[in-house]
Formats: sequence, structure tokens, C-alpha cells
Amino acid sequence: MTDSNATPSKRFFDRNDIEIESRETAYDGFVQVDQIKLRHRLFGGGWSRTLSRELVVKKQAAVLLPYDPVLDQLVLSEEFRIGALDDRESPWMIELVAGTVDQGESFEQTALREAQEEASLQVTELLPIARYFSSAGACNEEIQIYCGRIDAAEVGGVHGLANENEDIRVQRVDVSDAFEMLAQGQIRNAATLIALQWLKLNRSSVRQQWS
Repeated sequence: MTDSNATPSKRFFDRNDIEIESRETAYDGFVQVDQIKLRHRLFGGGWSRTLSRELVVKKQAAVLLPYDPVLDQLVLSEEFRIGALDDRESPWMIELVAGTVDQGESFEQTALREAQEEASLQVTELLPIARYFSSAGACNEEIQIYCGRIDAAEVGGVHGLANENEDIRVQRVDVSDAFEMLAQGQIRNAATLIALQWLKLNRSSVRQQWS
């Protein structure tokens, strides 16, 4: 019997409670897909049957919420995303500065580099917001979100690296307008949702800290 009253935050199992029978790369293109056969321990005791699963393998990524505490404005970007190709409204997503972590880079270094590449932003301070798996049911992508202090006075235009086929429209937005977009369901990117909700809870303390 399992304890239904156990503290939810306490891990019942860990990596040692999995047995991997095989793992092969089935596809390696813009993303990698691994075919894995495994079994794992069960909450009720014993082991599961052998499971066959496909895992989308992606690099870790860093996301930056660029925030100007003086103007009380943040920076949002707009970019085509293949995952939203069949969206009824538009496959162009409103989101934040983001990028994958290169070999030898930290999450912090990636956030600072992407801020420059995607929006020509100079970030003077970073605050961690959250670290999470974007879609753990099928993908190993792990994301770290930061809030970065910027001067938004001259922000705008189209940015991105030509060799990566990036075409990113950047705009500064009053925080109150961004919160209204959030309330109206216009923000549909997970990292942006998390970051804006965090800012809504922590806006006063961040402005006080960065004043």
C-alpha cells in the first residue's frame, strides 16, 4: 500500500528505479528522436511491463524576460514557430528572448548572448525565475527562465541571426498592457506565461530591488 497522505514535494522514486533495456536514435534532424525500451518501479510495488517510448532530444534552453524597472516596460518578441503551424490564428508566437545552451555555456551566459543576438539588449542584472521541463511526456528539453534588467528606451525593430534564419520582431510593451494580454489569453507560449505570472507576483519587489 502507498501512503496517499505523503507530502507531494517528496520524491517517491528516483533515477535508480528505472531499468533501460535499449536506447537507439531513430531520427536525427532538426531534432533528435530516440526509441527507448524501459521498465520502472510501480507505486503499488513491483515493476511495470516493458514500455516502448519515443523521446524527443533537445538541448537545454535559457529564456529571458527583459524588464526596465524605471520605465516599467518589458520587451516582447514575435517569431514564426513550426509547433504552432496548425494554429487557427497564427503560427507567429508572442514570446521572450530565448535560445539553446551551447556546449560549455551556462544558462546565464546563454541568456545574455541571446539578449544581444535577438534584441540588441544589454542586460545588467539577472534574477532566476524558474527551471522546468517544457513537455516531459515526450521531450527532455529543460528550460531556465530569468528576469533581466535592461534599459528599454531604444528597443525595437527586427533582429536575429541571418545564418540561423531568424526573423524576430521586437517591441517594448508597458507592463500593464502585457498583463492585459495575459488576461485575454493572447500569450500562448509557456515560458512567457510563467515569466509574466512571476512578474505579476514580484513586480513591486523587483522594482524596489532595482531602483
